[in-house]
Amino acid sequence: MATFPPYPTYPPHSPHPGGPASGALGHAHWWQRRWVRYGALSTLLALSGLVILALVRQQTGTEGFLVGLGLAVLPVPLLIAAFRWLDRVAPGPWRNLLFAFAWGACAAALIAIVANSFATRWIATATADPSSADTLGATVIAPVVEESAKAAAVLLVFLFRRRDFTGIVDGVVIAGITATGFAFTENILYLGTAFGTDQLTGDRGIASVTAATFFVRVIMSPFAHPLFTVLTGIGFGLAATAAERQHVRRLLIPLCGLLLAMGMHAMWNGSSTFGEFGFFAVYAVFMVPAFGLLTWLVIWTRQRELRTVREELPAYAAAGWLTPAEPFALGSMRARRLARDHAAHHFGKPAAQAVLQYEAYATSLAFLRHRGRRGRAGADFAVRERELLAELWNRREIAGPALNYAARATAPPVPVVAPPWPGHGGYGTYGTQGAYGQQTYPTYPTTPYPAYNPYQS
Repeated sequence: MATFPPYPTYPPHSPHPGGPASGALGHAHWWQRRWVRYGALSTLLALSGLVILALVRQQTGTEGFLVGLGLAVLPVPLLIAAFRWLDRVAPGPWRNLLFAFAWGACAAALIAIVANSFATRWIATATADPSSADTLGATVIAPVVEESAKAAAVLLVFLFRRRDFTGIVDGVVIAGITATGFAFTENILYLGTAFGTDQLTGDRGIASVTAATFFVRVIMSPFAHPLFTVLTGIGFGLAATAAERQHVRRLLIPLCGLLLAMGMHAMWNGSSTFGEFGFFAVYAVFMVPAFGLLTWLVIWTRQRELRTVREELPAYAAAGWLTPAEPFALGSMRARRLARDHAAHHFGKPAAQAVLQYEAYATSLAFLRHRGRRGRAGADFAVRERELLAELWNRREIAGPALNYAARATAPPVPVVAPPWPGHGGYGTYGTQGAYGQQTYPTYPTTPYPAYNPYQS
């Protein structure tokens, strides 16, 4: 088993093997082209959005739709900001978040409104009891349909954006953003319908149905839908950390998360049938503690990710890819922010963006090595590591000094101790530090790069 980080043999600015220039992709079929898939997905989401827009407007009316839209949008920025904060250690690309929100607001909402209406109508016809049909639809049909529709977005990102989906935090963020989009559309419907009811009854102010609906859905429980779907996301996140050969675990854990999400959703929807104070009892005894527990879990997971960065990257510093201070700076959110601010102050926003990208690639490298040491890396471990090291190398001249400055500014001096792992010839060392912390970087070694996963025996 290898105990040192592998390294590429191609020059820093040349296309690496397997890249577009090498022709390894060959001639793909037309349906495999990226623009075809993106176009088909965008068209599907756009059509779903138009249909759900027409259905909601039909039920609420134009005025009710506008009022519902204005009120439903209020919690959206706060929820998205919260999930983005959780994802700051290894932020996923915006395209994944846009897809998740659009899927929740358009596709999942359309599936839910059509399936729920059809199922409730069928039950009412079969049983000749519309009242029990509504109760059964809310407590059984709606949780199954809605959580399955939202889980589809998490599944698609898990399958087709696997490099961006590496752990629990990624699952929580994708699931939470999807549920935020779904709740946004659902709130438009409920608030718009409540406003229409007030227009008919003449109710105004705090005593209106609109005010009561706004208080329950936007003030008291804006986190309800994200809380349910996050359980599904945690299941997929745990599956992402499993080894590829653990097929049963990778299948059962997401399914268990989905079943838990459905169960919690069913209890929440059925709380109104538990008596006069059933809703408040479920809210206080079950929902708030569950929200607090899951919040603690994702924050603890985020701190563990930072610890993984600090523990895994020193091996690359010992090999000469990073300076000795960089693992500490990359393992601290305060130091990261300070490095970006320092680069922006001296070189402008493009430099800060380069530092941000460097931080993201370094974090991905740490996670990749961590999975490799635990025997959970995929067959493309060596290729992926080579790509990440090349991305770091291309940004080292700006990011290196900024991160070294941040490390000096946020930590007291510590004695440098020889690393416990062996070094390898040809790496070179960081010798001198000139003005503005400029480093002397090593050249690429000439030792052949292993074409296999060094963590697989």
